[in-house]
Amino acid sequence: MNFKNNTSERSTITRDTIKFENETGNIYESIVIIAKRANQISSEMKEELTSKLQEFASSVDNLEEVFENREQIEISKFYEKLPKPVAIAMNEMLEDKIYVRKPEEKK
Repeated sequence: MNFKNNTSERSTITRDTIKFENETGNIYESIVIIAKRANQISSEMKEELTSKLQEFASSVDNLEEVFENREQIEISKFYEKLPKPVAIAMNEMLEDKIYVRKPEEKK
């Protein structure tokens, strides 16, 4: 997933819950869908961050190197500035980018 070009808000904003209710017909179902998608996004971000940080990891446990590894610090700062996974999931839901499969409706 490309997190750099995401248009989600980076800070807290007030949202109209009616828009989320209109997506599924039930506000609680919409919240569950957003939460599940946010967990998926969060795990993807964590895997990507971990793999990037492993590139700069050193096998030496030198205390100075731990604090002075600028590449890891810059990567971490970049990921801290990204929108939160819940904001991304809300934005995806409002833009109809989330596919929902309900197992009880199989025929």
